[in-house]
This record gives sequence, structure tokens and C-alpha cells, in this order.
Amino acid sequence: MESLFEELGGTYHQEGDYFLPDLSLPETAPVGTWGQRRRHYLKVQRRPLYNALLLSGKLNDHLIAVDTQAETMFFQLVKRLAEQEGVTEQLRVENQMEWVGRMNNIRDRATEIVHAELIFTR
Repeated sequence: MESLFEELGGTYHQEGDYFLPDLSLPETAPVGTWGQRRRHYLKVQRRPLYNALLLSGKLNDHLIAVDTQAETMFFQLVKRLAEQEGVTEQLRVENQMEWVGRMNNIRDRATEIVHAELIFTR
């Protein structure tokens, strides 16, 4: 019986009359908001690609990569748009409500750009 387990490789434990393989999932980093949005898009709109990534074990790596790239892109866009439109810390101090409204507008536009260029693409 030992030679059979040596041929199969890995480790096993016995439960009753059965030897079961010791299986564990690989540790992966958590998928952030952007990656979750990408997963939903793939699952709903690009089902064959979603299944291919899932079955090959590359889905989480893909989602983590998209999440990281989207997060970086989002913050760079917000910073650049705020600079271009003169949304500064001085405005924040002088007129907080206007600053909040303008920043919300900038963040919404940055979100739309990230969605169009990274999340909802082929």
C-alpha cells in the first residue's frame, strides 16, 4: 500500500478505511473592489474567458493584477484632474462644500475612465 502512495505523491491521512489526500488551496492576496468588478464583468459578459481563467487557476492572479493596475490608475487620474482644475487644499480650507462637490465629480470621472479602459474591456 505504501508504494501506491509513493507513486501518487503528496501526503495522505486516513479516515476510517480510506486514505484521503491532504489538499489545501494556495494562499492568495485578497481581491479588491476593482478586481471584484472585473470578476463580475467577466462572469456576466465574458463567460468563456471567465471559465478559461478559472479552470486554468489564473483567475485570482488576473483579478489581483487588474485591481492593482486600476487602483494606481485611479489615484493618478484623481491627482492629475484635481491639479488641472485647481482643486487645492486652499480651496478645501476656504470652501469645503465646493471642494467636496468638485472632488466627487473628479472621482466619478476617474472611476468611469478606469471602468472603460481596464475593467470592462476584452
